[in-house]
Amino acid sequence: MIPRWLRRLWRTATGRFGLIVVAVVVLAALVSLFWTPFDPRTSDIGDRWLPPGFPHLLGTDDTGRDILSLLMAGARTTVFVSVGAGVIATIVGIALAALGALTTRVVRETVAVLVDILIAFPVLLIAMMISSVWGGSLWVVIWAVGIGFGVNIARVTRPELRRVQQSDFILAARASGLTPAQTLVRHLLPNVAPVFIVQLSWSMAVAVLAEAGLSYLGFGASVVEPSWGLLLADLQRYIGVHPLTVIWPGLTITLTVLALNLLGDGLREATDPTLRHRAAEIHTPAVVA
Repeated sequence: MIPRWLRRLWRTATGRFGLIVVAVVVLAALVSLFWTPFDPRTSDIGDRWLPPGFPHLLGTDDTGRDILSLLMAGARTTVFVSVGAGVIATIVGIALAALGALTTRVVRETVAVLVDILIAFPVLLIAMMISSVWGGSLWVVIWAVGIGFGVNIARVTRPELRRVQQSDFILAARASGLTPAQTLVRHLLPNVAPVFIVQLSWSMAVAVLAEAGLSYLGFGASVVEPSWGLLLADLQRYIGVHPLTVIWPGLTITLTVLALNLLGDGLREATDPTLRHRAAEIHTPAVVA
């Protein structure tokens, strides 16, 4: 049985596009664990700069590596970074939002000041600073983006939690004997889920962009790890001679980031009842008495 929210998501053009592209990227990452058309780490000088065709569907690079195999292997890194950053952002965001909305005044004000301080630092700058000290690593990107956008999630979700907390059904839940933790899980979080989903999809999209950008600058994935950013950095030197080879990794990054953002918007429309009611009112013809 297909969930109702998934059917609503599929009906929207943006949600359908985002879902298809993200599914293709995840599928490519899973398939690359067991099979790629060619070994992405093996160079063949005799096959340098082959144009798209059979058997190299997207051509080869300056060392004879198959570009399609490199993109499939790089999808593993992209999925790993985006999911890891999303998990950390979820934990940090929910924890800070709950502390900033459901605790005493002193704790709320302390959390608000902490969020204002942390949000002033750009995520990419923090990742570059940490990488310069500890060395380039995917874990540096994951933690930097996860914590940075966890703060963003907390900033947006905290006032929503405060608003929902004043509703009558929350007062009824407390009167029935539910603990604050049970109230948070059963009632508060489901009612702020649409706002949370958009922020989470945005953090995952920025994680993809951050990994590619930091790898491009030499602060992200190591040279032994397949990465779209590393591939783009290797090929951009030949953009004047072989421009098509640069287009593939750049287009892949662009489509993935766009798909994650559109998927978040589609999920919000599919899960937020207020948006569905508003859309129904707009599309319902007026009845003339």
